[in-house]
Amino acid sequence: MSDKFIGKFVNSASDIEKRLSKAKAFIFDWDGVFNNGFKTGQAGSGFSEVDSMGTNLLRFSHFLKTKHLPFTAIISGEKNESAQFFATREHFSLSFYKIAHKIDALNYICDHKGIKPEEVVYFFDDVLDLSIAKVCGLRIMIAKQATTLFTEYCIKNDLVDYISANHGGNHGIRESCEMLMTVNGNFDDVLKQRTDLSEVYKDYIRQRNNVDTLIYTKDGAGRIIPDQNPL
Repeated sequence: MSDKFIGKFVNSASDIEKRLSKAKAFIFDWDGVFNNGFKTGQAGSGFSEVDSMGTNLLRFSHFLKTKHLPFTAIISGEKNESAQFFATREHFSLSFYKIAHKIDALNYICDHKGIKPEEVVYFFDDVLDLSIAKVCGLRIMIAKQATTLFTEYCIKNDLVDYISANHGGNHGIRESCEMLMTVNGNFDDVLKQRTDLSEVYKDYIRQRNNVDTLIYTKDGAGRIIPDQNPL
């Protein structure tokens, strides 16, 4: 299967398949993952509809495989209007912001949602993400050409399973989602059912759209709390 993708399989496709089979949650960093990391004031960094479609198709792939919606979340170190808009529009389960030590958000998810770290697929790109990459089940790095030494560090320290060929500003998320759908063994079925608006897809999208996104941040004491003033 690896010959279909130009990204780097740090661990084998069969190992990724084994890890993915345990997954119950897809968790994403934002800056540098859904975009190139550049920001434009308070609005922050944006996203592409190409990547948005990728996340939806991946969630449907999981639904077809397990008959359950996956848990989904964004964890960002900054308050980002685009991230909150995306998470809400796409009916992600949670969106965290101003979480400098990202493992705190993962611990919150595990404590409150009954998810184990090994059941998490994490999409990341940089140093602040490594506290999660150390413990989660499947690690997908969205590549940057400028971070050669960082990439080598992650490989050497067993912090990554797949490295995308495309960077965050060039649809690395879509590439990675299509890779995981292929590992799931249902890529063609996902596309056909989405194209035909099958009854199974309609059931999936009804359930997905019933998810109300919750926004969380930290208070002055460092506790994770619901955001009282979401963007």
